[in-house]
Amino acid sequence: MQLKHLRTLLSPQDGAAKVTCMAWSQNNAKFAVCAVDRVVLLYDEHGERRDKFSTKPADMKYGRKSYMVKGMAFSPDSTKIAIGQTDNIIYVYKIGEDWGDKKVICNKFIQTSAVTCLQWPAEYIIVFGLAEGKVRLANTKTNKSSTIYGTDSYVVSLTTNCSGKGILSGHADGTIVRYFFDDEGSGESQGKLVNHPCPPYALAWATNSIVAAGCDRRIVAYGKEGHVLQTFDYSRDPQEREFTTAAASPGGQSVVLGSYDRLRVLNWSPRRSIWEEAKPKEIANLYTITALAWKRDGSRLCAGTLCGGVEQFDCCLRRSIYKNKFELTYVGPSQVIVKNLSSGTRVVLKSHYGYEVEEVKILGKERYLVAHTSDTLLLGDLNTNRLSEVAWQGSGGNEKYFFENENVCMIFNAGELTLVEYGSNDTLGSVRTEFMNPHLISVRINERRQRGMEDNKKLAYLVDIKTIAVVDLIGGYNIGTISHESRVDWLELNETGHKLLFRDRKLRLHLYDIESCSKTMILSFCSYVQWVPGSDVLVAQNRNNLCVWYNIEAPERVTMSSIRGDVVGLERGGGKTEVMVTEGVTTVAYTLDEGLIEFGTAIDDGNYTRAAAFLETLEMTPETEAMWKTLSKLSLEARQLHIAERCFSALGHVAKARFLHETNEIADQVSREYGGEGTDFYQVRARLAMLEKNYKLAEMIFLEQNAVEEAMDMYQELHRWDECIAVAEAKGHPALEKLRRSYYQWLMDTQQEERAGELQESQGDGLAAISLYLKAGLPAKAARLVLTREELLATTELVEHITAALIKSELYERAGDLFEKIRNPQRALECYCKGNAFMKAVELARLAFPVEVVRLEEAWGDHLVQQKQLDAAINHYIEARCSIKAIEAALGARQWKKAIYILDLQDQNTASKYYPRVAQHYASLQEYEIAEELYTKGDRTKDAIDMYTQAGRWEQAHKLAMKCMRPEDVSVLYITQAQEMEKQGKYREAERLYVTVEEPDLAITMFKKHKLYDDMIRLVGKHHPDLLSDTHLHLGKELEAEGRLQEAEYHYLEAQEWKATVNMYRSSGLWEEAYRVAKAHGGANAHKHVAYLWAKSLGGEAAVRLLNKLGLLEAAIDRAADSCSFEFAFELSRLALKHKTPEIHLRYAMYLEDEGKFEEAEAEFIRAGKPKEAVLMFVHNQDWEAAQRVAEAHDPDSVTEVLMGQARGALEEKDFQKAEGLLLRAQRPGLALSYYKEAGLWSDALRICKDYMPGQLEALQEEYEREATKKGARGMEGLVEQARQWEQAGEYSRAVDCYLKVRDAGSSSLVEKCWMKAAELSIKFLPPQRSLEVVRAVGPQLIGIGKHSAAAELYLNLDLVKEAIDAFLEGEEWNKAKRVAKELDPRYEDYVDQHYKEFLKNQGKVDSLVGVDVAAALDLYVQHGAPANPQNFNIYRRIFTDMVSSPGTNSAEAYHNWADLRDVLFNLCENLVKSSEANSPAHEEFETMLLIAHYYATRSAAQSIKQLETVAARLSVSLLRHTQLLPADKAFYEAGTAAKAVGWENMAFIFLNRFLDLTDAIEEGTLDALDHSDFQDTDIPFEVPLPAKQHVPEAQREEVRDWVLTISMDQRLEQVLPRDERGAYEASLVAASTGVRALPCLITGYPILRDKIEFKRPGKAANKDNWNKFLMAIKTSHSPVCQDVLKFIGQWCGGLPSTSFSFQ
Repeated sequence: MQLKHLRTLLSPQDGAAKVTCMAWSQNNAKFAVCAVDRVVLLYDEHGERRDKFSTKPADMKYGRKSYMVKGMAFSPDSTKIAIGQTDNIIYVYKIGEDWGDKKVICNKFIQTSAVTCLQWPAEYIIVFGLAEGKVRLANTKTNKSSTIYGTDSYVVSLTTNCSGKGILSGHADGTIVRYFFDDEGSGESQGKLVNHPCPPYALAWATNSIVAAGCDRRIVAYGKEGHVLQTFDYSRDPQEREFTTAAASPGGQSVVLGSYDRLRVLNWSPRRSIWEEAKPKEIANLYTITALAWKRDGSRLCAGTLCGGVEQFDCCLRRSIYKNKFELTYVGPSQVIVKNLSSGTRVVLKSHYGYEVEEVKILGKERYLVAHTSDTLLLGDLNTNRLSEVAWQGSGGNEKYFFENENVCMIFNAGELTLVEYGSNDTLGSVRTEFMNPHLISVRINERRQRGMEDNKKLAYLVDIKTIAVVDLIGGYNIGTISHESRVDWLELNETGHKLLFRDRKLRLHLYDIESCSKTMILSFCSYVQWVPGSDVLVAQNRNNLCVWYNIEAPERVTMSSIRGDVVGLERGGGKTEVMVTEGVTTVAYTLDEGLIEFGTAIDDGNYTRAAAFLETLEMTPETEAMWKTLSKLSLEARQLHIAERCFSALGHVAKARFLHETNEIADQVSREYGGEGTDFYQVRARLAMLEKNYKLAEMIFLEQNAVEEAMDMYQELHRWDECIAVAEAKGHPALEKLRRSYYQWLMDTQQEERAGELQESQGDGLAAISLYLKAGLPAKAARLVLTREELLATTELVEHITAALIKSELYERAGDLFEKIRNPQRALECYCKGNAFMKAVELARLAFPVEVVRLEEAWGDHLVQQKQLDAAINHYIEARCSIKAIEAALGARQWKKAIYILDLQDQNTASKYYPRVAQHYASLQEYEIAEELYTKGDRTKDAIDMYTQAGRWEQAHKLAMKCMRPEDVSVLYITQAQEMEKQGKYREAERLYVTVEEPDLAITMFKKHKLYDDMIRLVGKHHPDLLSDTHLHLGKELEAEGRLQEAEYHYLEAQEWKATVNMYRSSGLWEEAYRVAKAHGGANAHKHVAYLWAKSLGGEAAVRLLNKLGLLEAAIDRAADSCSFEFAFELSRLALKHKTPEIHLRYAMYLEDEGKFEEAEAEFIRAGKPKEAVLMFVHNQDWEAAQRVAEAHDPDSVTEVLMGQARGALEEKDFQKAEGLLLRAQRPGLALSYYKEAGLWSDALRICKDYMPGQLEALQEEYEREATKKGARGMEGLVEQARQWEQAGEYSRAVDCYLKVRDAGSSSLVEKCWMKAAELSIKFLPPQRSLEVVRAVGPQLIGIGKHSAAAELYLNLDLVKEAIDAFLEGEEWNKAKRVAKELDPRYEDYVDQHYKEFLKNQGKVDSLVGVDVAAALDLYVQHGAPANPQNFNIYRRIFTDMVSSPGTNSAEAYHNWADLRDVLFNLCENLVKSSEANSPAHEEFETMLLIAHYYATRSAAQSIKQLETVAARLSVSLLRHTQLLPADKAFYEAGTAAKAVGWENMAFIFLNRFLDLTDAIEEGTLDALDHSDFQDTDIPFEVPLPAKQHVPEAQREEVRDWVLTISMDQRLEQVLPRDERGAYEASLVAASTGVRALPCLITGYPILRDKIEFKRPGKAANKDNWNKFLMAIKTSHSPVCQDVLKFIGQWCGGLPSTSFSFQ
């Protein structure tokens, strides 16, 4: 995050005027500042000051300046502001929503000590800290305060977390305490969290940690449980001062800390999980920052200072413009401000979980926000500022969003629909569906509030193409599933979610009531449908009808009007609703009845008075009547009785209206007398229950009020005496008996004798009850009563009276019961029989009259048959032994199994006539086996056979017939039956019969007779497959003869006789059919042949049209020509393809030629434009005159061929003269030449060539020469002579070629002369390119015979410098080569030198080689040894001098060069020891050179290993004592840079300073000005040779000069060489004080003062530490160069000491 200064809100003063506190309102609209003047200044969000007010002290007696404001915070609704003061009080001011509103103190909280800090995290809750260490809570609702927790230390800071659910307090003793109102499931601990090293005045609670800072100038980030995460220490920064205040961004991703003149910014890195410090914001003269306030949307930060200034900063990570319409400001990783550039409105998009917002899009007509984080999805409505954040796992950006609904966003992803309600942080619901068309999804979210329903959220969607599901999104359960028979293409819920409309693909509109789960089709051919907004009115279009349902509860009642166009939309506003219809190019508005719509809206809103008032204005129509009914029902439910009364009056329900009128009077009277709602009065409630016919509820209401009389009156009024008496009995009413009497009297008065009898019966008066029953004509009831009471049975008269009444009423069964009861069985049996109560009659007869039982059973069966209960009668007939009746009953009842069972028990004669009836039943059920068995039992086998035959089961029928009939009879029967079938036209049945008796030929004959050829063929194929093809052919011919060509075609083709088919159609003139058959069945070319014949039959233009249509014109012409029908071919080409005419002439000519008609053929060839073919025809027949005639007349080009043909004939006859004449006439001298050559007539060949083909003369001459050479006629002299002739003739090119051909090893002078002559001629007379080729050819040849100078001169004539130099080099003419290179092309000087070096090296001429290449000379000595010859000493010195002066040798890579020099010098010294020069000055000089070479080689080896860098540096320093043999400037430069590299700055300074003096001396040309004071008492020589040139490049000299100058300014540097324990310079071998000379160390060159390791050779030693260090480096690095050094030391010093090193 970056801070950018925007403006100064409050200018600073000259002195201290501390800003004590600042605060931003929660709605981002107001900003408050309070300084030491205790005045609160209010600014708007743009930084303009809009208002101010003064604070007041707790007690005026102490004065207005007796306190300071220490804390200030806005309320969550931004209308109040809390002020915490040091005079122990908190005031809450109501500042209002608008600027300038009166400021009123609405709360005050008096405390026991000064308020030090204050926060307002939640509604009604203010949290503040006190000087005494307590953290308290003030409740603005109850106006009371309480202590949250207490400490003993002053509260210096107070902050909240991002959600405001937790607080953090910092105390003067460094304690930081945490407290949660709600830990939001984090599980973090409460209480003392950490003890900070100093008072945490700067305290911020970010999302991932707590940041604290104070006077120790350290910022510490603590984890959630108090452990230190990070520390930023500025205590050593002299420009940093104590941290005074801190603020966390609203998103918790950044923290800003204020100090002196500086704002430090910390940004949380989610990826690294650490705080990263951004560049601090430094503002000079800002002074100490005393307060910070961050705007709630995170876009602005305000800082207050000690001098009273307030600065505003813009806070931004990045900013971008979206589609030039919106500005996106990322104020934090998880917070983005979206600003509409046109309207200026702003929306803060923030991840509540702190996730980083990755991408923001504005979709849905630029109204809706969509943003992703790693784990959530953010959505928002810019118009309503409703934002949501829901958990969302990324799916690669494959989501599809639909914003058709203003309340909810629909998201489709991977077959799942997710709903997110704007403003809610939980998904509303999620369902699986593949249908993402918004027309197939309907969501309703609280669109019209319903009474008694707080939330109404429903979704309708397609489960599959024919199934709709309706889901309650609040409960998350399915409230309806509609399965439809056709595909659904549109659906929509009404606004209350109680009705669902959907339309299927057949344009049928259906209404589904979700509560009742009923589906109704309300319209067909529906092309448009829509709910009217804000109502349940439905508008749809059916063809040319506009259909409106004003009351959707009555879908059958629809208002229809005719329209002439298509409905395109609905518009509602301004008190009217219009349906927009396009009629042609115009749009017409049809106005709906707003009143009816208004009624529905009023009903839904529960405003029944408005609904009734509206209905009053309408005439009574069926629609209006339905509305009155609806209103009456709803108003009764809502107890709006006056409206209900009016509804029933309007509907004509007078009784209900009157009843409600009386009820309303009661309610109104109660309301007037007692106040309140009269509808709650018990009488009103009871009457409403009576109106709903719920009398028990009314009774309960009355009895609850102890209004027994009223309950009884209600029942009496309704004549419900039973309930009235029950109430009286229950309550013990005194008038109970009177009620009963009144009830009895009323029953008698109203002639309800039955009810009166029941009353008397209930009271125990049986006789009176019987009398009343009989009077009422109810003898059965009287009989029931008598039967239950024994005392009444004893009254015979009474019984007889009752039985007579029963018999009179034909209640015989009841009379029988009574007779049986009084033990009169005879009368009882008679009554039972009369009443058909046979069960009771049989039971009685079994007891009293057993003989009658069988008769009764039969009579019972007959009765049941009359009653059509045949199945019940069967058993009774069996009991009565009436088998025939039992069988008939079983058959009539279709009880077939029972019938079979009975029949099986009967004799054969009786059963035989019934078996076929049962068999017919089973045959109809296709249970043929059972039927066959039954037929057989009934001796009706013929019927069984017929059954099988009719069923087509010929095999079973035949099998059955064979069992009971002779085969002949069976055959006759079947054939006869088949013939009958044939007569009836049942050919298939007849066929099966014929086949069954193995007479398929009769069936074939039948089918043929009836011309059923398909069936005939089928049978032939089945029974005579060998005759099938012949049958097809025979049928084809018959059908062709009958003119049934299509059928004939089928049979011909089945017989594979497609040609017969084609011929049939041709003969009938049906060419199209013939063509079709040929194309389909005749192969690739058959149809073309037919088309050709067809066209030929047509002739003329008709043929052309046909062939064009078939695309076969060209093919037909070719076919005509092929078949020699040339007239037809000419006709076709003439009419359509004129370009084919020549081709036809050509083919005709060829035909005539084959026929031997040459003159006609000649004419046709000429007409075809092919005269050459005519010529060839005559040539072929050797008719030369005719060929010549035709060629000359029509094809001059062919004359040559004719002449050549004649010439060939002459040659065959050996007539060369004639042949030559003909060939020359034919302009073919080449052929004549060839013929002469073949004949060996070279003189004639040369003559012809010279006269007619001079260009080939040379080649011919060469060929002739080759031939002559082979024959030995002439040698090289012949070639030379020929060349001279060419030269004399001016044919220089040919002459050159001839000279170059001379090859004679025996006469090199002749060859050289010829080659030189060739080169000379080419240079003088031929083009440059040709001469170049000649010289390049001659040069190598001359070199090959040792004529190097001649070759070089030739090369130089053509400026071929490189080739000339190479020629000299090959001839070892080095001076000439050098001179040519120097004078003509200096680039080749190095080239010549290199070859010269190689030459010297190969020849072993070292003295010459040294002057050219020292390294090469050295290599020679390495290979061959260095002899101790005095004449070579200068060479050795030259090699040494060149080596030590060479650049680039101070490196590890130079080791091998130094090692070679060392080994050569060692070999030389060894040889000198053995020679006469032993111990001579020269020997000593070379020993010194060997030591120097050893130091150089060891230094290069040490430079390859890091741990030996000090050894390398010491060797560079040690080499300074030998500067009389080394270039002094180079030696001091190398020693100085080495010392500098290892940190020996004193030595480096002195050596490099000496180097600079030497470089100056070289430039001046004298060493006189050198100062030797630094090197007094050292063994570094003063008198050294002055180097002739600078050995160090200028750039490096300047670099050294700059460094020396810099170091010379450093006072700490001692500009003296280091000294050792001798008091002498540490690298000096000679101690100046004593003059004692120490041995140099073989490893470093430094003097050995102690720990000496001596070698076998005297004077050779090493320092032990250096030696061991060198050995250890070799062991660890395995460096081969160091091993080589060790190996050399072993050779040089006579072996290694005992601690030697193994090279393995």
